[in-house]
Formats: sequence, C-alpha cells, structure tokens
Amino acid sequence: VQLVESGGGLVQDGGSLRLSCTASGLPFGDYSIGWFRQAPGKRREEVSCISASNGWTEYSGSAKGRFTTSIDTAKSTVYLEMNNLKSDDSAMYYCSADRTCMRVFPGRGSYWGRGIQVTVSS
Repeated sequence: VQLVESGGGLVQDGGSLRLSCTASGLPFGDYSIGWFRQAPGKRREEVSCISASNGWTEYSGSAKGRFTTSIDTAKSTVYLEMNNLKSDDSAMYYCSADRTCMRVFPGRGSYWGRGIQVTVSS
C-alpha cells in the first residue's frame, strides 16, 4: 500500500492550495482517507476524513468553513482544498487510510503517506 501526497508548497496569507493524496495497493472504494497536519513542536492534528464508499465527510473545528475534502474514485485520489490560508496552517500535511473514518480520524489509520510541506507566508 502506498499513499503519496502532492500539491504542497509556499503560499501567501489568504491564498489557496489543493493537496492530493493518491493511493495504490488497496481497494480504494472500500477505504476512508483522512488528512492530518503537524507543525514543529506541536502534536499531530486531524483535519478531515472522507469515505470513498459513500462520500461521507468529517472535519475538525479548525478546518470547517475553509477546507474541503473531495474524492475521485476513478483516480484513487483524495483532495484537500484549502482556502483563506493563514500562518497557523503552516505544517507538514499527511494523508492516512483505513476502512472507516472512525479509525482514520482519531489518527489510528493503518496506512500513512510521507507528508508534504505547506508554508503560509504573512
């Protein structure tokens, strides 16, 4: 199983980015994919989760209203659209996969990507 994140980089305060997480080696349609982030010196924080089987989504409080997760089952890819980014959003962003968001969202997913850096400049 492999999860590969892409789309990170440097963006100005108030800008937008779209992250992608492409999965391989698992029955994508039966899995849920979550996004997490971790800034230096801080604990890993859950951001969102989406079920590939029914499209159900879940967001953390900090993500609601600014971030949107979506899925393209044909491409085995989950997206995280991030708008109105702020310096506090700067972190390594990781995707994770497991059978349900009940496992993924608390950070107990079986599979993890290597992460991608997002930096918001003020």
